[in-house]
Amino acid sequence: MDILKLMIVFGVLVVMLWLKRPLYQGILGAAAAVCILFGIAPAEAFNTALLSVTGRGTLSVLLVFYLITFLQRMLEKRDFLNLAQASLNGIFNNRRINASLAPVFIGLLPSAGAVIICGDIVENSVGPYLSPEEKTFVTSYFRHIPESFLPTYTSIIIAISLTGGRVSVSSFLVGMLPLVFLLAYLGYLFCLRKIPKDTGMPPSMDKRGDIRSLCRSLWSIALAIGLIIGAGMPVYAAVACSIVLSVFINKFTFSELKPMFLSAVESKIVTSTICIMIFKDIMASTGVIESLPGAFERLPVPGFLVFAMIFFFGTIISGSQAIIVLCMPLAFAAEPKAGLALFLLLMGMTYAAMQISPTHVCLAIVSEYFGVGMGALIRKTLPVIFVFAVLLIGYYVLLSHVFGL
Repeated sequence: MDILKLMIVFGVLVVMLWLKRPLYQGILGAAAAVCILFGIAPAEAFNTALLSVTGRGTLSVLLVFYLITFLQRMLEKRDFLNLAQASLNGIFNNRRINASLAPVFIGLLPSAGAVIICGDIVENSVGPYLSPEEKTFVTSYFRHIPESFLPTYTSIIIAISLTGGRVSVSSFLVGMLPLVFLLAYLGYLFCLRKIPKDTGMPPSMDKRGDIRSLCRSLWSIALAIGLIIGAGMPVYAAVACSIVLSVFINKFTFSELKPMFLSAVESKIVTSTICIMIFKDIMASTGVIESLPGAFERLPVPGFLVFAMIFFFGTIISGSQAIIVLCMPLAFAAEPKAGLALFLLLMGMTYAAMQISPTHVCLAIVSEYFGVGMGALIRKTLPVIFVFAVLLIGYYVLLSHVFGL
């Protein structure tokens, strides 16, 4: 019965997006459907929403968005994003590399706001050769590849800690490498190859100068990433450090910075983010996630596929962290001999599901940036995710049955 209710909830969301309603309206409609179908009283729903809006998690996400957007405004003011694109042109002279490598690099920054910077670079790199929907896909897809394997992301750190020592960070990184290359190749196969390699510019005669220009244009992002990975600094603190240093190094005046304090507030992004957080918390309060294992266990399929489906559909419903915390211990308890192979399968499914989940904040941000509906982005992403999921299952069978991992 819970599965049917969930289908109705997401049916409401899909219909509202299909009717071209703003994302926040679709999310609120889905949240209202959850309250009606699961019998959540208005007072309880209001309290949950209030706690969600004022919660540290939501406020920290909004702060990170604000700081990332502020940093983006500074980069735009000094024309550093165009300089980065020109530098990549000089180094590689290849539109495809510009459109994919820059989002991958910026994706090392574990913040949804970073997708805005990626969007700028992709827009300038691909020009008229891709449709707005395809630009949205390229930006979102390549920006999130680092999220599949980097242990700087909270979900990966939490997941590894829940395996009871059966999976280490190093083994996870090594095991993910083939999947990372697979993701990059699928992105090229489905979309990137449509872009001509030629940038229309002659090859650079000063590649060292181009490398220096690239460093000059993106050092603030690289610094933030380094502080997060190397010093374990929170994202908001690392980005704030980059902003402060950039003020002095790039010689910003107060008159230049003043309008950025207001322009860094993206009202659509703030509204969508708050609504998504409310929806996730209301959904979590129903306890429906805990019922998913029982529903899938009745299916006549192998155990690893049961958990693969739980993680895939559970992530679409509630996001990656919730399903990892609730179901990773369950998976490893149910499969006593499970190790790296099962972990890679479940994390791969979680990653794949996040790329088409309406609860994924980044999808809302990048869709708003390019002015396309989230439904269009999900439709463009689905075929790639389907192929990845099928090959991921084959990878699991290879690792578990041939290599015994």
